[in-house]
Amino acid sequence: MSKRIDAVITSRPFLAFLYRFIRAYAWTFRLEVENEAPWMAYHRNGGRVLLCTWHQQFFAAIRHFQNYRDHRPGLIISRSKDGEIIAGVASRSGWEPVRGSSSRGGLKAMVELIENLRQTRLAAHIVDGPQGPAGVIKNGLIRIAHAADAVIVPFYIFADRAWYFKSWDRFMLPKPFSRVRLRFGEMIRLAATDDEAEFEAQRVQVEKIMLQGLQDGPPEAPGRPAEARISSTA
Repeated sequence: MSKRIDAVITSRPFLAFLYRFIRAYAWTFRLEVENEAPWMAYHRNGGRVLLCTWHQQFFAAIRHFQNYRDHRPGLIISRSKDGEIIAGVASRSGWEPVRGSSSRGGLKAMVELIENLRQTRLAAHIVDGPQGPAGVIKNGLIRIAHAADAVIVPFYIFADRAWYFKSWDRFMLPKPFSRVRLRFGEMIRLAATDDEAEFEAQRVQVEKIMLQGLQDGPPEAPGRPAEARISSTA
């Protein structure tokens, strides 16, 4: 039975339906986009840009990220069953899924994404996916930025009303008709280095910046502001 269900949910008709459903759901958001102009100007002038976010927050960005489809940007997605579903949605949104993760085909996927980024000058990366731990940036983000000579641009999602799943990443799903803010951070340029200590310092630097946008629960909960920080050990 499980194999039959898997075949259904990864089939082209189901993925086409899911893509349309996500688009319709996301269009209920009252979306505001902040600080997009600086990195887009940098990209137009020939620069390479690596967008990145926490696994918790990627869903609400799908609607707006369709606007970048003409660039055919790349995105690493795991080879799992869930990854197959996400890849189907991503490809219909104009993105180029590169399949792999830290446990399966990660090096090959990273090489492919770097090549894609060099050519299209735009890619995205989930910094703590696909299985966490939450709040910890993996080395791949820094390696990709170094190899492609790209600036890192974090982005964050904030919603006035959202569900938070009891998953490793506290996955956030904004509620229908909620006010959603997509905020891009400042561009981060890292000098390529072979020194392990310097590399780790760069990783920690980006992690500290991005932790400010990782959330620990709904803003209406007592003691939890809309842009609350989650512990890196969560």
